[in-house]
Parts: sequence; C-alpha cells; structure tokens
Amino acid sequence: MAFGRDPKPMSELLKEFMKKIPQQTELRRGMVMHLWPDVVGDQINSITKNLRFEGNRLIVTVNSEAWRFELHANRFSIAKKLNDRVQSKVVKEIVVRT
Repeated sequence: MAFGRDPKPMSELLKEFMKKIPQQTELRRGMVMHLWPDVVGDQINSITKNLRFEGNRLIVTVNSEAWRFELHANRFSIAKKLNDRVQSKVVKEIVVRT
C-alpha cells in the first residue's frame, strides 16, 4: 500500500484517464481504425481500403460490388461491435463504397 491508498486496477486507471483527455473522440476513432481488422476478420480486412472517418461516419472502400453488398448488409452489427470495443458510440454509420 503506497501512500495510504490501495492500488487501482490498470483498467480503472485507463478509464479515468480517457474521461479527462480533451481529444476523446479522436482517440476513440483511432482505436476503431486499429480494431477494424480484429472485428471484421482477415478476409474482409484484406479487401478493404481507404478506411477513414468523415464526422461520425466510418467510410469503407472495397474492391468489388459483391463485397460492398456484404459489408452494407452487416454494417449495423459491425458498427455495434466497434462501438462496444471502444466503449463509445463513435461510429454512428458505416458507409461502404466501391
């Protein structure tokens, strides 16, 4: 016990830090970009390019109409998974383009 306080778990300290920094949205958007491959898997990640944010919309470009349709059909579940992972509603919409 240092300085008369019990140590806090790292996860709790990180949550406190995230609440205090002014660039929360930008940081969470960066986390979404980093988590994209893990959330969608290797196959979908390999066919996506130009992943970027325009406001609260995540813009994804794919290389074929078939993949555009597939991602478009699953865009709500992908957005929910991403938002759950970053514990914020940073992705309001996913727009899929070819």
